[in-house]
Amino acid sequence: MWFGSGSCCRGKGKRMSNRLFQGVIHQMRDAVDRVIGVIDESSVIIACSELGRIGEVYDKLTAEDMVSSELFQTEEYTFKSFGSRPRPEYAVFVGGTDFEAQKLASVLAISLSSIKQYYDEKYDRGNFIKNVILDNILPGDIYLKSHELHFDSDVSRVCMLIKVMDKNDISAYDVLQNLFPDKNKDFIVNINETDIALVKEIKANIEEKDLDKLAGSIVDTLSGEFYTHCMVGIGTVVGGIKDLARSFKEAQVALEVGKVFDTEKPVVSYNNLGIARLIYQLPTTLCDMFLKEVFKKGSIDSLDHETLFTIQRFFENNLNVSETSRKLFVHRNTLVYRLEKIKKITGLDLREFEDAIVFKVALMVKKYLSSSPVKF
Repeated sequence: MWFGSGSCCRGKGKRMSNRLFQGVIHQMRDAVDRVIGVIDESSVIIACSELGRIGEVYDKLTAEDMVSSELFQTEEYTFKSFGSRPRPEYAVFVGGTDFEAQKLASVLAISLSSIKQYYDEKYDRGNFIKNVILDNILPGDIYLKSHELHFDSDVSRVCMLIKVMDKNDISAYDVLQNLFPDKNKDFIVNINETDIALVKEIKANIEEKDLDKLAGSIVDTLSGEFYTHCMVGIGTVVGGIKDLARSFKEAQVALEVGKVFDTEKPVVSYNNLGIARLIYQLPTTLCDMFLKEVFKKGSIDSLDHETLFTIQRFFENNLNVSETSRKLFVHRNTLVYRLEKIKKITGLDLREFEDAIVFKVALMVKKYLSSSPVKF
């Protein structure tokens, strides 16, 4: 037999290419009544219609043969090199040296080259995006790599971070891949066991409500159809690829701040965090000092649950006594009495705008201190 024994260590990318080639060759072997296969630049057979020959070395080729752009032949086989590098990395071989073998080798080389290019771009683009959003690539290398991958670096994109709150047999990653099938514009990236990033290309003039609606559809699909509870954090829209890392970090912050201040909301946008974002960035020692200064007369902890609920509804109704009493199903005088009681305990009259602002911030600061948030 003209094959000698041999072995070759392959990196992860090589192994994946080998499996890709073998899959194509396996599907074609019944349609072709000849031996067909692929060898790499070391003349090792990495795919073959005769499985027993995979891993063997064909020692009748020269280095000049492998770099040739033309068909080349031995006594028994016709070869055609292909690959995406400046020098061909692979060659297809077809049993025979006749015209049919030459045509088949040419067609196989074109097909496998196109398949590998598509696969490499898809695989490398996903890794590239992951490295960009995680800040694992030097700024100077971002544009070079994006140009190499034919990646449009100057369109508007936004990062969303989907945090899966409970585990089941459904792969949220696969569901998201199906929701966003355009692999040239939208990228789904696994961050860890619970977090999945969506990097989505969008129109430059898209509105915030449209992003909220999109995030809401993700939550509804995962929960409604697959019984998977999740939260979605939305970063800001960025116009350049180098700013994707910032959008991703903002999505992370949105989720963390959302867990502290908006625990019932499944979708949290960084742009809508408001004063919560400021409080989240404050040192805890400063927050403690603030609470002590605000509540000199009495601690906020002395307010019972009913009183705190009343305060919450009062704020939700824009400090309107009549509207709040109606929503609480209590007499107006009852609400006024409660507000007077709060003023007596805390020294703050919530009917006064400035006092209401101070109290609202104080409640948020207390909630922040109670949550022990993780900072990024």
